[in-house]
Amino acid sequence: MTAYPAPENPHSLALAYRVLRWLVWLFSPKYELRGTEHLVDGPCIIVGNHCQMNGPIAAELYTPGPHKTWCIAEMMTKGEVAEYAFNDFWSGKPARSQWFFRLLSRCIEPLALLIFTNAETIPAYRGGRAYKTFRQSMEALEEGRRVVIFPECYTERNNIIHEFQTAFVDLARLYYRKTGQAVTFVPMYLAPRLGIMQYGEGVAFNPEAPGDGERDRICSLLMDRITDMALALPEHTVIPYPNIPPRHFPRSRPLVQAPARVLGEPLLIDSPGLERVTGSPKKR
Repeated sequence: MTAYPAPENPHSLALAYRVLRWLVWLFSPKYELRGTEHLVDGPCIIVGNHCQMNGPIAAELYTPGPHKTWCIAEMMTKGEVAEYAFNDFWSGKPARSQWFFRLLSRCIEPLALLIFTNAETIPAYRGGRAYKTFRQSMEALEEGRRVVIFPECYTERNNIIHEFQTAFVDLARLYYRKTGQAVTFVPMYLAPRLGIMQYGEGVAFNPEAPGDGERDRICSLLMDRITDMALALPEHTVIPYPNIPPRHFPRSRPLVQAPARVLGEPLLIDSPGLERVTGSPKKR
């Protein structure tokens, strides 16, 4: 049986969280890590398929080395968990049972706060608070950590992955402006039904390229490499980003492209400037 992957600093965590983390590991899929040679020494940005709740759980438990994972901020904010949980997880349930899922959404708030405020997470804010996400991500990279992001949106690209929301790429530009170092984006494909966490060849950020073009280039390459990794594995059931019933989960083969490619909307609306993220003028 796969050994339990202990947290980085277990004694700094709440006892209830440590117990819950062990229970989640015990009852969740176990993974064989492949392609770890693609993980560069030092900081990088790992970009993977969300797999509903499987992606964040696997990232917390199995990502090698010090790391932080983006988590939607509403799931870490008191008073905002219930509304987000209902809309994202259960709003599609039949009308006759929605009262139950609204009640359940309120009941899980203490559990969600316990999990997401103790795990190695960075809250992913939208709109005017997005600078907080970029600031914490910059700090993590400067500490030599890997930052894990699951940027899929609801627009389908193919039966393996959905289109990426693109604003996360700006983290590399901000990091370059401050440090002069071009960070690498490493694609990750998660196959819970096979028990495989596969890393692929990285995509280096090009600081000379225009912002919009570089966003599109990096996202397209990452989505293509994740798709290729999935197709290279034995045929399997793909767990998609949307919370749909398991009977509707697609198979990995044959590859089925969406009718038209539509780039995802930015995850963090209006990526902040370097001055707001760091509190200091940009490096000339």
